[in-house]
Amino acid sequence: MSNIKSIKKIALHLLIWVLNYLLFAFVVHSDWNGFNNVSEVHNSLAYAYTYGIFTNIFLFYIQVFWLVPKMYMLKRKSTYYVLSFSICLVVSLIETYFDYMLYDIFEIYDTDEFMDNFSTTVFVNLFYSVAGFYYIFRQAHKTSEKEKQLLIQESFKAELKYLKAQLNPHFLFNGINSVYHLIGKDDVLAKDTLLQFSELLRYQLYESGAQIILEKELDFVLQYIKMEKTRKGSDIQLTYDIKFESATKKIVPLLLIPIIENAFKHCSNHTNNYDNNIDIKIKEVGGRLSLDCVNTFDEITNKNTVGGIGLINVKRRLSLVYPDKYELTILKKNSRFIVNLVIEL
Repeated sequence: MSNIKSIKKIALHLLIWVLNYLLFAFVVHSDWNGFNNVSEVHNSLAYAYTYGIFTNIFLFYIQVFWLVPKMYMLKRKSTYYVLSFSICLVVSLIETYFDYMLYDIFEIYDTDEFMDNFSTTVFVNLFYSVAGFYYIFRQAHKTSEKEKQLLIQESFKAELKYLKAQLNPHFLFNGINSVYHLIGKDDVLAKDTLLQFSELLRYQLYESGAQIILEKELDFVLQYIKMEKTRKGSDIQLTYDIKFESATKKIVPLLLIPIIENAFKHCSNHTNNYDNNIDIKIKEVGGRLSLDCVNTFDEITNKNTVGGIGLINVKRRLSLVYPDKYELTILKKNSRFIVNLVIEL
């Protein structure tokens, strides 16, 4: 692939130089047809245009391959400016001398016009030098920006990998803790919960890649809700609704689960079970996913614990994967913990 790009670039450069030659030979100096011995003049001018174009090429590529990368880019700017201008002057002087020797044969201009032609040649050669500088500087800038983006992407990947790894022990700890409290109280329920938990853990470990189909992720969320519903039983009043249009849309895995996990973990534990509520609504329409999760909580016992590592993790992952494509609102109101998340998938 890189070889094809190199060949295309070389071909493009050759085409530009050929067009450049034709432009000056047949357009800029087309008015030279009025001279005597036109055919001889044109033959001589062909030589002039040829060494002229090679001069332009030399000045362009000496910037590209030596002056800019070896001088300017290495912070030797004073040396760069002196060398660039000196080379341009020397080349222009040599080119003007050859022009004078060649054109004087046909009396195209006299000696008094030497300095005028020299000035014009310097100006043209400076143009090609500046063009070479701009070309390589722009290429270097693009390469630098690409390298920066790659470093940023690698940094993002490393951080996302860390955040995902952080979820596994967190999820594992909460799941084991849930099963532990059921052992002795309801061994059958403990076994069922452990089985459900193992299936969820399998998904976490083996099926959740960088991006996953929305349907699978929402099925995982549903299974988790059902497991928690089984475990909590009549201790809470749970309502949930999950709807989606585009099953094939993709989402970062395990993004929603910490929010829902947080609701179950920190839900209130009032004597009256009807005061302990969790309401979960997930909806996807036209690639826009929304999650509304509300749970009651005890303001005394959960004063400083509502939230935690799960929600911090979610915030960071959202900022990395969906910058400017999400809205996250978290608030506590009237003994209710409310999380609203909207993502443009």
